[in-house]
Amino acid sequence: MNLLTWNIQWGRGCDGVVDLARIAREAEKIVDADVICMQEIAVNFPGLSGSSGEDQITLLRDAFPQHQAHYGIATDLPDRRGGRSHFGNVVLSRLPVLQVFRHLLPWPSDPAVSSMQRICVETVVQAPFGPLRVMTTHLEYYSAKQRMAQVDALRALHAQAYAHARHPRSDEERDSPFAVLPRGEFALICGDFNFEPHQPEHDRMTELIDGETPCLLDAWSLIHPGVQHAHTVGLHECEWPDRPYCCDFVFVSENLAPLVRRIDVDQRTDASDHQPVVVEFAN
Repeated sequence: MNLLTWNIQWGRGCDGVVDLARIAREAEKIVDADVICMQEIAVNFPGLSGSSGEDQITLLRDAFPQHQAHYGIATDLPDRRGGRSHFGNVVLSRLPVLQVFRHLLPWPSDPAVSSMQRICVETVVQAPFGPLRVMTTHLEYYSAKQRMAQVDALRALHAQAYAHARHPRSDEERDSPFAVLPRGEFALICGDFNFEPHQPEHDRMTELIDGETPCLLDAWSLIHPGVQHAHTVGLHECEWPDRPYCCDFVFVSENLAPLVRRIDVDQRTDASDHQPVVVEFAN
């Protein structure tokens, strides 16, 4: 099973051109992914640099016809023309999707800096080794206060979901909203976390949660112990940042760790200001 996660910056490359077809071509060139997680997907946002307000979810659905697309809207604003503008994350899966959850993350007041509502999209996919919770997110960039609150929320969501998986209700009302469906004991959380490997938010992600929930582990450190994280931003002379570093991660639950075979960063493409991260799991 292969997974790709990528902050595509609404399809805007380092050349300033928004091109969702290029994003799709690059993704397919990098890996034959069963699950694709993308951050910064815009719908009807012509104010974004280079954008014409295209419906990027429809474009991605058309580009990946074998995948189901599950969009999580973090920002939902009026477009001043009677419509709505949306911004968020998407999970595209060609594996069967058992359940989908869209979790708005905490947004505590921090008026000194710019910020926006953030979201985590959770899809429970039927992986070859069992139900897997794939969670993708994009944490706040400007506010460390908000970012840490969002890290704590992700940890709590992981613990809550694991408890559902381990202690499911006994009733099965499959044709009602109360249906009991697999939640999955295995989990991964991926995306653009807007912190670096040495920062406290990274340490917090991997701290012990409680006596039952499997800890979250950094997949890069599992496969490349003692090796500096490959840079995921700051390459190809994009507008930002002023130096290369890593802020895109894949965290896996401790019980999933033995199935992680490979994790790599594609540093070749300049189709976004971030680099795609690929993880391969054993079946």
